[in-house]
Amino acid sequence: MNVQLNSQSVTRKSLVVTLDASEVDTEHQAVIGEVAKVARLPGFRPGKVPLSLIAARFKDEIAAEFRQKVVAKAYRDSLEQQKLDVLNVVNVEEGTIATGSPATITITLDVRPEFTLPNYTGLETEVLPTDPTDDEVARVIDGMRSERADFKATDRASQKGDYLKLAYTGAIDGKPVADLVPDKQLYGAVPQTWEEVGAENNGVIPGLGQQLAGLKSGDKRDIAITFPADFAGAPALAGKQAVYSVTIQEVRERVLPELDAEFFKGHEVDDLAGLQSKVRNNLKLQKEYQNRTAQRRQVMDQIAGRTDFPVPESLVESETQGMLRQHIEEGLRRGVPEEQFEKDKKELYAGAKQAATNRVKLQLILAKIAEQEKLEISNDDLNSAIYNEAMRSGQKPDKLARSLAENRDQLRAMQQSIIFDKAVDFLVSKASVRTAQPKA
Repeated sequence: MNVQLNSQSVTRKSLVVTLDASEVDTEHQAVIGEVAKVARLPGFRPGKVPLSLIAARFKDEIAAEFRQKVVAKAYRDSLEQQKLDVLNVVNVEEGTIATGSPATITITLDVRPEFTLPNYTGLETEVLPTDPTDDEVARVIDGMRSERADFKATDRASQKGDYLKLAYTGAIDGKPVADLVPDKQLYGAVPQTWEEVGAENNGVIPGLGQQLAGLKSGDKRDIAITFPADFAGAPALAGKQAVYSVTIQEVRERVLPELDAEFFKGHEVDDLAGLQSKVRNNLKLQKEYQNRTAQRRQVMDQIAGRTDFPVPESLVESETQGMLRQHIEEGLRRGVPEEQFEKDKKELYAGAKQAATNRVKLQLILAKIAEQEKLEISNDDLNSAIYNEAMRSGQKPDKLARSLAENRDQLRAMQQSIIFDKAVDFLVSKASVRTAQPKA
């Protein structure tokens, strides 16, 4: 066997592997021998069928397996000879593979880039205090009361937090909005709906709730609305200004429940002090989780910023396509039309490729740290990852475990994810920590 190594770039190599005729014939005979062991033909005992008859009767099957074995031998032996750390097989050109003749196979590979890790211990991280303030506890309790609030009709003018029952009709330059979006009448005219006064989150009509304060039942008002330029709910309205004629049918004020025994029982505490203690503990856990998340992000940003090397093209392209698919799927669920993705495809691809390049680079760094620190995956690590993924995807853990056992690529991806997480956790464990004061 002759192997010629060609370098297309720092991370992309091609192997031109030539097997002589005797090596090719050896693989062919091996395939015939394997088929002969299991072949069943009338008049012959298993394993006793003449090889010439085997070669004629199973010609197509032997040819396919023969090509695979020759390519596999070329790949396996050439890697052993060249000692390449392969990340991905980009392309295989088989050429002519036939008995009695040499065979040349060209294998294009992306290999792991060589780089030196910077000092990755003692990275600086910043966290916020985890002890909740009295005001934070009070705000959470107010939110808990709001979740159980009652809404009672009132004759007064509407205030922030009230709910209004109303009807509206929209027009753009005197033309009914309903005619512009006939398939989405909720943007055109609605005989009855509810809107929260001053709601931070937009309702159906963006910004409508922000302009409803000070109205009473029976009041009418014309309200100007400018739809966002990227309005996905009804793209025909994007960037346009409409006037909605609104009629108030009812005003309901939010009435919070009392902090009484019934309220405390509903939250499994005995009194206000118990509720405050429970809320305080939950807030502390949330803050600790947020700090942990922030530290992970900070160490990853720092380690990536201190290391520069070329990343394998095939891994970047695969990651880019995955990001694009996810972005498009999420956009379609939000109602973004397909033609919008086509219009923005150059910008979307460029952004996804940059993000993919950064992600692949970080993964290679974390993999090298994990190798250097001899981080390993335990059965508990794998079982925990399977359980968490099952909960996230709505599968049964045992069914997911069986799927992983049958799909080596899926299992390998999960193992890589575990190793990356363990490497980040290691960086956080070795980082320095400074507690900053929260912004007012």
